Amino acid sequence: MTTTSALRRTPRSAKKYARPSTFFTIVGIVALVYFLAPLLWLVLASTKTNSGLFDSFGFALGGKFNLFQNLADVFTRQDGIFGRWLINTVVYAGISGIGACLLATAAGYAFAKYRFPGGRGLFSVVLGAIMIPTTALAIPTFLLFTQAGLTNTPLAVILPSMVNPFGVYLMKVYAEGAVDDSLMEAARIDGASEFRVFWQVSMRLLTPGMITVLLFSLVATWNNYFLPLIMLNNPDLFPLTVGLSQWQSAASAGGGGAQADFTPIITGALVSVIPLIVVFLFLQRYWQSGLATGGVKG
Repeated sequence: MTTTSALRRTPRSAKKYARPSTFFTIVGIVALVYFLAPLLWLVLASTKTNSGLFDSFGFALGGKFNLFQNLADVFTRQDGIFGRWLINTVVYAGISGIGACLLATAAGYAFAKYRFPGGRGLFSVVLGAIMIPTTALAIPTFLLFTQAGLTNTPLAVILPSMVNPFGVYLMKVYAEGAVDDSLMEAARIDGASEFRVFWQVSMRLLTPGMITVLLFSLVATWNNYFLPLIMLNNPDLFPLTVGLSQWQSAASAGGGGAQADFTPIITGALVSVIPLIVVFLFLQRYWQSGLATGGVKG
């Protein structure tokens, strides 16, 4: 009788815990609207004429669909310099993201799997570096690169962006759970060097964590504004953030309003978002697998 009663109660209990929470559902919907509303406004505003930006409500369609003309204006303005800015941003973010990913992976793996003198102290320094705002380091970095003669060059943006203390911390935590010590020892017994153990054995297990660091670094460099602003003074070297800011300043210099042309700025901002969305959609399966792995191990 007891067993039968327990079996009858189990579906009710399971159904109770499977019932979604109304509160968290509402919070999720509010968060979704909060994050998607600016993107929706950007898409709709990019389809309007300059006068339509001021004559219609922000989330309403304008009287004339002007997206293709706006795109043409963006890529032909100032002899097509927007395309140059786009290429610069891709180069800066791509090289910095890959470099930061590899450096963070190597450093995090070393902190997680090796014991060496000063290791704890060095890792404490890394944790402390996470607490320092990047804007606070911009001026000292500028002075350092000035003495090295690297200002107004792509390296002035790429090299500082390759330093990612949070990525090192993230990869250390991930490597501790993803790479089994017995697997490393088996590779050493087979005659593999430490570099080969890292490159051919451990790197495959660390791929989901590496993708996460790559995405964080890529987005951070893509959206970085202050560092290239103080490092670069040649418009041909500007990334999208600085270039679009220059256009916005020029449009606002005359007092703004309907007489200023804001459509290239808004449409350019939409174009600048698209590559990040494509990269995220392409890499999300690796990110999701990493989150699932962490959940199972937890």
